[in-house]
Amino acid sequence: MFRKNTRHLQIPLTSHVDELLEVLRNRLCRSWAETFYREFFCRLDEEPFSVLYADGPSRPNVPVNVLVALEFLKAANGWTDEELYDQVCYNIQVRYALGYRQLGEGYFDLRTLYYFRERPSRHMQETGEKLLEQAFAQVTEEHLQAFGLKTGKQRMDSTQLASNIRQMGRIQLLVTVLQRVWRMLSPSEQERYAEVLEPYLVGHAGQYVYRLKQEDWPVHLQRIGETMLRLLQELEQNYQGNATYQVLARVFAEHFRLEKERLRPKENGELRAESLQSPDDLEATYREKNGKGYRGYVANLTETCDPENPLQLITQVKVAANTVDDSRLLVEAVPTLKQRTGVETLDTDGAYGSAEGDMVLQEHGVTLVQTGIRGRKPDAQRLCLEHFEATQEEDNGLPQQLRCPAQHGLAVTLGPSGKRLQADVPAEVCAACVLRRHCPVQERKRLGVMRLSSTPEDWRRTQRLRRARRQNEGRNLRAAIEATVRSLKHPFPAGKWPVRGRFRVACMVIGSAAVINVRRIHRYLQAQLGGEQTAEWPKSSENRRPGSGEGSLFFFCFCSGPGVAGFGTAPTSGFLLVRCRFLRRSQIFRV
Repeated sequence: MFRKNTRHLQIPLTSHVDELLEVLRNRLCRSWAETFYREFFCRLDEEPFSVLYADGPSRPNVPVNVLVALEFLKAANGWTDEELYDQVCYNIQVRYALGYRQLGEGYFDLRTLYYFRERPSRHMQETGEKLLEQAFAQVTEEHLQAFGLKTGKQRMDSTQLASNIRQMGRIQLLVTVLQRVWRMLSPSEQERYAEVLEPYLVGHAGQYVYRLKQEDWPVHLQRIGETMLRLLQELEQNYQGNATYQVLARVFAEHFRLEKERLRPKENGELRAESLQSPDDLEATYREKNGKGYRGYVANLTETCDPENPLQLITQVKVAANTVDDSRLLVEAVPTLKQRTGVETLDTDGAYGSAEGDMVLQEHGVTLVQTGIRGRKPDAQRLCLEHFEATQEEDNGLPQQLRCPAQHGLAVTLGPSGKRLQADVPAEVCAACVLRRHCPVQERKRLGVMRLSSTPEDWRRTQRLRRARRQNEGRNLRAAIEATVRSLKHPFPAGKWPVRGRFRVACMVIGSAAVINVRRIHRYLQAQLGGEQTAEWPKSSENRRPGSGEGSLFFFCFCSGPGVAGFGTAPTSGFLLVRCRFLRRSQIFRV
């Protein structure tokens, strides 16, 4: 049964936190734990997670905001599950960040975390709804509004994420699959196939490969393929619905080919990047980038970059197979990003430009500014489309009038095929032009004109190239996102995440990004406060805070009592600042 966690909103009069020395208590209130509690834990909306729990009467759930916060802290700090459990049990900062003030409250078994991870995964498979991604978006949107951040200018970058799988050679992968097929079989079937599979069951797959000579690999690869084919044919009736059998069928189709009843192993160059990299992660793919191979996924990050913002926050995180091109990631990200944040300008590197991306950007009114452009560099000795300026443009961004480098006007029309733009100028005008030898226009003798021909994609690419050159002349707003990428992957050496599967990797990436935002907010608030102790809520935290129940006053004081030092007005309208001598602390309450 789902029950929303509101207990933390009522701070007890006395707690174990109050037993700390005043200097330690003040330090705790100025630490990241206080910012995490206020800016993430209290802002997180638990209601969307209610679909994961039974509607009827049953045992109440462990608070959702506690479980989500722990998952995000685990990702941001690189903790194992055991380390995470120790932190929540014994680390007073972590407990403070989760709204716990007493050491004896909030106990739950570690297995509860495992069950909670499984539920959003199953829910996503059934409905396509990504609850943790929605939670990140909801909290981030509140941050953007609370701190008054401008989201018109944003920057985007991608990074490779290595899955927690062993890097296997081709034969090692196939032998590993055969060993798992053996474990799938019943005792009687194991006896039947003992002789066939015996060579592959001595030690692990790596030891099998170690004993081979390189010149013998083709022979063993052929033998493995014949064994797999026999198993596929004879086990199909009983095991076609089994996950291990399906993996066997997949790797056989990826590595072998039947040609006229003859089995032939595929050449290494014939293997696709989407082929199985490990039987432990069926979604991981392979990609080579800058001469280095990656097995896993790619994360695409977007963050604000307006120079007028006091701090910049990550606004969107997407995880995909690492075979997906950056330009495709942009196409998928722009519609949601525009709807949520109203982005107007995106600063990226050269890999994000494409014809499809130009159309999506034009549709949503977003300008792409790149630090570089893919493709061959133009000849510096010749003029190109970039040197022609549009004096009049259509609504779709295509030119209606052009002006050449010699300041001659050209009217632009759509060609007969409807796929090319053509701009004509009288031949006698070009004949007297000093730039004629370097100009890309071509003569049309029958028409008596000189014609500049291009495609809409060429023109949009030229526009991106112009913006890139202007960007290089001024301040590069994109460069700082490289530091964000490093912060995201810093808890995991060599960028290898300790989980497998796209869903689990995405959950950890989202968690790491959320805590990066909290850390930036914490640094900003500390800079604003100048390091001084304060019990007042920052103006950025007006949405949800302890003791902020609508129309409620959770703390009752007697003005004549000796423990009350006095009342004051908090900087946020509608709150009361109370100072208690007995507890030696200040607290703000909703009135």
